[in-house]
Amino acid sequence: QVQLVESGGRLVQAGDSLRLSCAASGRTISSYAMGWFRQAPGKEREFVAAITGSGGSTNYADSVKGRFTISRDNAKNTVYLQMNNLKPEDTAVYYCAVARYGTVVTDERHFHSWGQGTQVTVSS
Repeated sequence: QVQLVESGGRLVQAGDSLRLSCAASGRTISSYAMGWFRQAPGKEREFVAAITGSGGSTNYADSVKGRFTISRDNAKNTVYLQMNNLKPEDTAVYYCAVARYGTVVTDERHFHSWGQGTQVTVSS
């Protein structure tokens, strides 16, 4: 069983950058696609980005495309989310999870082993 711990979230101003980390333990995640999701207050959790096990393929939500970059360091068993030009609408709890498949799926039903989340707050 794999455990995921997200970190890096904090209060920032619009236009700032942040890098979130998702550290895995209990199992090597190098053969699994991974994803980032977020949930804003009063809203459902939504897909943000996903990456294949090798890191060779990625997928992004339209709302973050061009601003966010997902990456991974399999030697460190860690996945990252670099977030640039942050906007107030990016405010949410950010979660990472393991995909059930090797492809970069976007449906949260195809993910498991969710972390506890890290809060990102963007002030205007």
